[in-house]
Amino acid sequence: MKKQSRLVTLFVLALLALVLSISAAFASAAPQPVNFGQDANKMQWYLVNYGKNDDGHFACTRKYYTNPEEKKKTIDLIVEKFAIDQETASGLYFTEYGYVYSADGKDFAVTYVNHYDMVGNVIKSTEYDAAGREFIKMSKEMIPFKAHPYATGKLPAKKPAPKKK
Repeated sequence: MKKQSRLVTLFVLALLALVLSISAAFASAAPQPVNFGQDANKMQWYLVNYGKNDDGHFACTRKYYTNPEEKKKTIDLIVEKFAIDQETASGLYFTEYGYVYSADGKDFAVTYVNHYDMVGNVIKSTEYDAAGREFIKMSKEMIPFKAHPYATGKLPAKKPAPKKK
């Protein structure tokens, strides 16, 4: 009976070790956010995902509303353009943008724009399919330009900080 108990315990421990190692591998594979700092409007930007998919090289950025005046303008636009009630729109905390890049890397198109509240609930989501995307020439001041080297692998993905024990 003790021998069976030991075998079951060893099996459970081995299974647990396998699950933990697989979850650690997936966690380290995800890129860590890159802080792009503030833009000219004093809005805080982060690169949260990037790489290559079926559309080509892509990047996803988040703009946090650290400037109350710009936040109010965006809330007013959401209320006016999308007929979302003022109370819901006022919960705006950040906006996430998806970008895809042209093959030559000189242009980008927006693939989606999602507005979120502080809890992560979507206030308004807009997606652009391949036919509805408008490619725009990039300049050095643009956030998509800053994200491009990460999306193409020219700048290395940020590694997660080691966990403190």
